[in-house]
Amino acid sequence: MKKKRGKDHWVLDLGATVTYQGIRFRVWAPKVRSVSLRVIGEPDDSPMNAEPNGYFTTFLVNRRAETRYYYVLDGDRARPDPVSRFQPEGVHGPSEVVDPNLFKWEDQHWKGIPLEEMILYEIHAGTFTREGTFEGSISYLDYLKNELGVTAIELMPVAQFPGERNWGYDGTYLYAPQNSYGGPHGLKSLVNACHKNGLAVILDVVYNHLGPEGNYLSDFGPYFTDRYKTPWGSAVNFDGPESDEVRKFIINNALYWVTEYHIDGLRIDAIHGIFDFSARHILYDLRETVHQQAKRLGRHILVIAESDLNDARVIDLPKKGGYGLDAQWNDDFHHCLHTLLTKEKAGYYEDFGDLDQMGKALREGFVYSGQYSSYRKRRHGSCSKHLSPDKFVIFLQNHDQIGNRAKGDRLSTLVSFEAQKLAAAVVLLSPSLPLLFMGEEYGEEAPFQYFVSHSDPGLIEAVRRGRREEFSAFGWEGEIPDPQDIATFLRSKVGHDLRSGEKHRSLLEFYGMLIKLRKEVPSLSHLTKEGMEIDRGEGKRILFMSRQYGDDEVLCLFNFDETPAEINRVVKEGTWQKILDSSAEEWGGMGGLTKESIESSGSKVSFVLDAYNVVLYRRLSHF
Repeated sequence: MKKKRGKDHWVLDLGATVTYQGIRFRVWAPKVRSVSLRVIGEPDDSPMNAEPNGYFTTFLVNRRAETRYYYVLDGDRARPDPVSRFQPEGVHGPSEVVDPNLFKWEDQHWKGIPLEEMILYEIHAGTFTREGTFEGSISYLDYLKNELGVTAIELMPVAQFPGERNWGYDGTYLYAPQNSYGGPHGLKSLVNACHKNGLAVILDVVYNHLGPEGNYLSDFGPYFTDRYKTPWGSAVNFDGPESDEVRKFIINNALYWVTEYHIDGLRIDAIHGIFDFSARHILYDLRETVHQQAKRLGRHILVIAESDLNDARVIDLPKKGGYGLDAQWNDDFHHCLHTLLTKEKAGYYEDFGDLDQMGKALREGFVYSGQYSSYRKRRHGSCSKHLSPDKFVIFLQNHDQIGNRAKGDRLSTLVSFEAQKLAAAVVLLSPSLPLLFMGEEYGEEAPFQYFVSHSDPGLIEAVRRGRREEFSAFGWEGEIPDPQDIATFLRSKVGHDLRSGEKHRSLLEFYGMLIKLRKEVPSLSHLTKEGMEIDRGEGKRILFMSRQYGDDEVLCLFNFDETPAEINRVVKEGTWQKILDSSAEEWGGMGGLTKESIESSGSKVSFVLDAYNVVLYRRLSHF
């Protein structure tokens, strides 16, 4: 890294850098003896100068942006730039010079959104709109902000991948936004529009592996290691010989997104596939560097992990031996909620299905905090009850939990309309950070299936075989959709017109009301465990959650049973007004069974809840 004047205090010191005199090219390639620069359209290659530690550099005068080039290794292998900002012809084509100063940002006063205000909406850029581009999403930002009420979009990975269709986890150029989505200009246009609409942008980044096709990093240097294995490919070399430069490559990438693209946070994919036994874990260094840059920029910038480890160290404070990441995805919460609604018990769902687990997920975060897991056949997890609830991102659906089902079926096709409303309320009335998956809010019925567009026949067949093997533990029947078939991709497109249907509109408005209450009711907007109590109705599939902040208090009642249920519960003294009932006619129900208001002297009150019903009361006064 190099420093520069100005508040950013950072410039990318690798790849192609445009200056007023021309373009400087710099690459790390310790595995080769020589590197030359090949500019497309010019007759001769230009030798690059060797520098210490395996770097090579050269400068071309009178060149500007849009120049396309390769690096030629040892005179015989033309390769794209590992730090390419744009791959207009795909993963095997030449890199293109991009001048970041040419884009005119209009978000100079944007400061980001604090962690506790995050209501995330996960988007796959290729399937969220008919166009399948970054700029195609812009027309929906007003809907997301003002009609639904989310505060941030979370983009699935956008680093250049093979072909035009992919989830994004096969990216091979970590600095180059996908060409078929609109490349650098398209992504900046989307981020700029989000900020103008008051929405933050979280970017999903993959630092545990690179995709197999177009991955030429090993020709340049020891980016990967055979000491560890991931399910998706060779592990990144974070702690072996010459790993210092690999660590810089990854940390520079994080800084690149938050600085050059004004990204508000990074969701780091599958950190259980990041292996680092050095004294300072790469996640610690990455988080510290990004947070330092956030201070320089005067913006809220978050680092969020996806982890299958249930390891509290990921989000614990550094002074307690943690890595200090801002939050992490909590799969346990999803598994609890999903199994209670669907009663599925195959695969990893066999560990879940108990209502008490749902209470623990709301109260503590991790359900598995050191006890035995039948699915894993070992103890799993660590205790998280000391952590703030805003350290956990929770969800009813996401790309994995839908797309990694055999047919990519959404919850809307698995459970009733009433159950969908109940589940939404559990997520949005909780004190953790909620994440919605595109279309969830109106009951999108199109599947979200796994799709690729590789060019290598052997790789295509390996992907097909891998998908079949992955689902064997779940016992799902039927033909697995072909990931390579374009029809699989097209089936996964979101159908926004669906939300005009009567029940879909009711569900959307219900989501909007839950988000409105979450923002406006103090006991719901303050994300703390203090003043929160959770218990279950004895002998019933009913969960009670009370939340209090100052003088404000709410009581949430969740019935997970498929039949109506009556239960008595002690309610604090005062007047309690019903402010939400999922069974009400305005939300597409048959009419609520609970009382509109309660006058309690601190004794037991009888409640009658409809099937899959959620009711929310707010205390208006005390006796």
